[in-house]
Amino acid sequence: MATKCNIMTDSCCDFSAEEVEEAGIAWIPYTYTEAGKEDGLSGYDDLFQSRSAHEFYAAIKGGACPMTSQPSQIAYEQAFERVLATGVPTVHFCLSSGISGSYNGAVTALDRVREKHGGTLPTPIYVVDCLIGSTTQNLFIHRAVQKRDEGLTAEELVAWAEDARFHVHTIFMVDNLDALHRGGRIPKSVAVVGGMLDVKPLLTFRLDGSLAVMGVARGRRKAMRKMRDFYEALHLPTCEENAVAIGDADCAGDGDSLRASLLAGDGDLKVYRSTIGPTIGCHVGPDMLSCCFWGEDRRTPGFDDSKSKGKASK
Repeated sequence: MATKCNIMTDSCCDFSAEEVEEAGIAWIPYTYTEAGKEDGLSGYDDLFQSRSAHEFYAAIKGGACPMTSQPSQIAYEQAFERVLATGVPTVHFCLSSGISGSYNGAVTALDRVREKHGGTLPTPIYVVDCLIGSTTQNLFIHRAVQKRDEGLTAEELVAWAEDARFHVHTIFMVDNLDALHRGGRIPKSVAVVGGMLDVKPLLTFRLDGSLAVMGVARGRRKAMRKMRDFYEALHLPTCEENAVAIGDADCAGDGDSLRASLLAGDGDLKVYRSTIGPTIGCHVGPDMLSCCFWGEDRRTPGFDDSKSKGKASK
């Protein structure tokens, strides 16, 4: 049965090239470049097709400091024209506007495409701000594909997405906060937390899609236990699907260890394993580990992950 809508997203979804093809979704790449260096770490975020994750993160460990760029207006317009040519309504899911300007860029580009078609598109295209990114976006897009395959129209998929994005819970660990501060994702006053000896910051997404430090842990092992505790406190297997997404930035052993720990408590749990892509990787650095899952509505009055604050603190 033919689907009633197309799905498009950006390379921050942390799908592999094989996964996007199997899921039948269109995607648009970010780019990254190391300014002032002819032989610097630069390229398209092509889902690690031209450069392996290990090669990318090894370069950063070696001192590379690449910065990222969202898709250009021309790239967005060309992508929208391609999905228009299919004659099938399309929903484009963007990386959080709280950490990137890509959502506004996509909306502007879509307005330009609409103008080229006389003010009305022959087939609808919708742009949705996910208010999440990376591993969380991976979990979200996997579910969106399932909803598409269940027969949802584009309008129904948009309505689902604008509610479901607030049921995704995120906790991720970074080695330090320097890269996030350098990229403007967090203020300097917050970045000093990462300078403490062997302290691993734990972060999450706010409702507006920006990042927040929710706690710290002494060392990676304790941080991973905090991540498991966070999952156990807030995961609702009856919300959307009994699934968790675990992503890593060239620390697959830690990701696999967390996966085994969660499966030990629930053998029916579906686990999506992903690698943190270059775009997010430029800002979080090597050894990031993330855990994302479905749970209670984060818009609930008074709900700010308070149920787990004690478990995600130092």
